[in-house]
Amino acid sequence: MGYTVQFPGLGWSFHLNPTMLSIGSFEIKWYGFLIGCGFLLAFAYGMWMCKRLGIDRGKIIDCAIVAMICGIVGARLYYVIFYPGTKYWDNPMEIFAIRDGGLGIYGGIIGGLIGGMVMCKIRKVNPFAGLDIAALGFLIGQCIGRWGNFVNQEAFGSQTNLPWGMQSVNTGNVPVHPCFFYESLWCAI
Repeated sequence: MGYTVQFPGLGWSFHLNPTMLSIGSFEIKWYGFLIGCGFLLAFAYGMWMCKRLGIDRGKIIDCAIVAMICGIVGARLYYVIFYPGTKYWDNPMEIFAIRDGGLGIYGGIIGGLIGGMVMCKIRKVNPFAGLDIAALGFLIGQCIGRWGNFVNQEAFGSQTNLPWGMQSVNTGNVPVHPCFFYESLWCAI
């Protein structure tokens, strides 16, 4: 399985497979792996910042765990609520089939923010310090996680004649703006 992605203006061509690893019917997707890497790098940044801000790392770990769980729940709920069609109304158990895909970043941000702020209050962490850590941690995670959109060939823009335009079957075999890359670069900067 997979497909070819080309950058004709640069002379680049890649064969991509969304599945990173398969063991029997169990699969690990590149998208999930990259999101996990982004989270781990954001977490490492948060631990480093704790020392600089004089915050107990144990308290931030609690906040991060709750924020992550609430972020995943929020991302799934957002996706399900705004899903076009009746798939989830017709079969509500599909809501829990998160391995089949379907997360919305806006819901993840909202859920993670609410969960993290509630935990900051419970653990007596200055919420502004928590937000300082979370904001840059989010950008780090987003910078890495967006490359999952490249592997899945999604989150691209309109047709372009720019040298870095990418094309694949998913883009209709015409060069388009690689929006995943723009966002990743913007987050890194």
